[in-house]
Amino acid sequence: MTDDSSSAPEDFATYLERRWRASDAFVAGDPEPLLAVSTTRAPASIFGPPGTVVTGPDAVNDGNAAGAARFTGADRNDVEAVHSGSDGDLGWWTGIQRSVVRFAGQDDPVPMDLRVTELYRREDGRWALFHRHADLLKE
Repeated sequence: MTDDSSSAPEDFATYLERRWRASDAFVAGDPEPLLAVSTTRAPASIFGPPGTVVTGPDAVNDGNAAGAARFTGADRNDVEAVHSGSDGDLGWWTGIQRSVVRFAGQDDPVPMDLRVTELYRREDGRWALFHRHADLLKE
């Protein structure tokens, strides 16, 4: 049996690759990869596109699971970084998420371009998303 506590800390760039795959899964209706890269510890928060504020890891993760259930796929889901980096046990990503998504019960795809800021922290050697702020981009 391998002791995970002795493994090398996860590289931030590797984590972000997992994070973006989780985003693709989310807009396809699968919340599990996002839950796997998200914190289960307080504090945690999400400021959603409709202006909502959700706090606490259980509420955030439950909200993400419910949100993923609204999607049935995406014709496009791209991220454009404005700033990204890490320092010690804190990481960040800001940028634009450009998506064309499909919602359950709706025939036509919906363009959804968001301004996004995400904060990450290292927990037991692995990165975890603990804050997301996303709102609609005004062109």
